[in-house]
Amino acid sequence: MRYIRPQSIEEAAGLLASAAGPAAILAGGSDLLVRMKGGFIEPELIVDIKAIAGLSEIKETADGFSIGAAVPCAVLGENAALKKAWPGVVEAAKLIGSKQVQGRCTIVGNLCNASPAADSVPALVAAGAKAVVAGPNGRRTIAVEAVPTGPGRTSLAKGEIIEAILLDKPAPNAGDAYQRFIPRTEMDIAVVSAGVNLTLDEAGAIKAARVALGAAAPTVLLVEEAAEVLVGSKLDEATLERLAKICAGACRPIDDKRGTIEFRRKVAGVLAKRVATTAYERAGGK
Repeated sequence: MRYIRPQSIEEAAGLLASAAGPAAILAGGSDLLVRMKGGFIEPELIVDIKAIAGLSEIKETADGFSIGAAVPCAVLGENAALKKAWPGVVEAAKLIGSKQVQGRCTIVGNLCNASPAADSVPALVAAGAKAVVAGPNGRRTIAVEAVPTGPGRTSLAKGEIIEAILLDKPAPNAGDAYQRFIPRTEMDIAVVSAGVNLTLDEAGAIKAARVALGAAAPTVLLVEEAAEVLVGSKLDEATLERLAKICAGACRPIDDKRGTIEFRRKVAGVLAKRVATTAYERAGGK
């Protein structure tokens, strides 16, 4: 096994592209090291990206935020500007693992691990986040929801690395939120989760919305029909009930020891209502 700590994103991409055997990226390592210890993977090459300039930084610009691939989730919670702009994204990231894990884990690692139950991904999808992908052929920017293609699988080609996550500056009167259901009080995997992002007009009616569900299908679901129901409303009870019904119907969950299909569909609707209400209040709705 080879361990290399490159100094540039181009060097890292080149190493991954030329690897003869299985290769892995090390940022926080909270998924990688556990999988290696369990014998699930045996990479021939480990590329540690933490020494690459800019990848451990959160940059605020006039357009929004750029979150480097090696930024620990604990740091997201300490960034006041990001927390104010995107509270739902930050609260989702802060649910990954324990306090100790928070100091290591990253939202890019959470995304690329491609678990349907990843906490940060529904919130990022609801926020309309984008991923900057660097590789042997240069850079490209794609929607976050285009990265996972199934459990443990992504759309990234050999040699490609997600360099950063981009979040736009929120529009006036906008708010987002995230919640999950777990059997325990903490340090558990979501049985179902929901992220909602809303923008209101001057009269307090919803003029734009994004609704995302996690652990409800092989990948995070962006439920466009649910967003359409919300637009034009002031989140009255009838609208919330329609939202819950649509979200429950959009789910494609599995039966397992943590929850049945029927249970997951019911919880998806309940969570969607709760999260939409929080997002509406954060956007200034009454």
